Amino acid sequence: MAAAEAGAGTGMDTAAFDRALAEADLAGFWTARVPAFEAEPGFLWPWSAVREALYRASREIGIEAAERRVIKLVHPRYAGRAATRTVQPNFSIVNGGEVARAHRHSIAAIRFVVEGSGATTTVDGVCCTMAPGDLIITPAGSWHDHHNASDAPIIWLDGLDGPLVQSLNGAFFEGYGKDRQPVERRDAGGYRVSWQDALAGLARAPEDPFDGRVFRYPSIDGSSDTLPTMGCELSELAAGESTRVHRHTHVAAYHVVEGSGETRVGNDTLRWSRGDTFTVPAWQWHGHACSSAGPARLFSINDRPALRALGLHREEAAG
Repeated sequence: MAAAEAGAGTGMDTAAFDRALAEADLAGFWTARVPAFEAEPGFLWPWSAVREALYRASREIGIEAAERRVIKLVHPRYAGRAATRTVQPNFSIVNGGEVARAHRHSIAAIRFVVEGSGATTTVDGVCCTMAPGDLIITPAGSWHDHHNASDAPIIWLDGLDGPLVQSLNGAFFEGYGKDRQPVERRDAGGYRVSWQDALAGLARAPEDPFDGRVFRYPSIDGSSDTLPTMGCELSELAAGESTRVHRHTHVAAYHVVEGSGETRVGNDTLRWSRGDTFTVPAWQWHGHACSSAGPARLFSINDRPALRALGLHREEAAG
């Protein structure tokens, strides 16, 4: 809005005053308006493209030079920076015999194993085995390293709160000084949730009208959400099931573990199958439908815990 328009109805032309304020690196609030909510589209990354990029990276990118061999998912809306404004799904590949050296950072992370076995992630001295469907929780500030003792690559989904932490200017990184940290315990302390335990939790979980049956992964001590900034969930849609439509202020990124179907996000329809990853942005009407002969299972990360802590979470159903 022009300065003269800002003063409309008052009989005043504020242009000269506005210029004087600007010269002093100040501004009058009468020139400002609360930005309108900007609806963003969902986006889908097909597994075929991601997997091809991962295996090319495994051949061409040395892990000793790259710290981590990661393919980052990038929403075209964010000009090469991120998949969403708050949470970031990536994919890592570690070749047989390799070590992704130990470090820690203020960005929290999770690892959801997609392909391969025989590898481990050590988090603050706890060595966690990795097999398809397993979830490894890496809280902010914890030392962690990865070792693939097998003779074949392993692939996992990395879920990070990097975009949120970076927007708060809170991203810090520290190397351990050695490739691997000492192992004190194995598969202990709640850092690992096996696929079998997740399926058992899913079988006990109540039906959700918007996401099917949903298992919410607990925090390391079992008392709260997976992490203070991120929640992790495993949802199951029965064959032929369609959910109700709703919207919420939290962002979610889904990875298709099994089955196929589609998710309606605003005016768009994202058709997905095993291995694909897609996003549901904040405050967009959306609903899921399973088209496979068997159930569809979706692993997801979201920023609901952060929004709840800030008093910004809201959810409503259509109709």
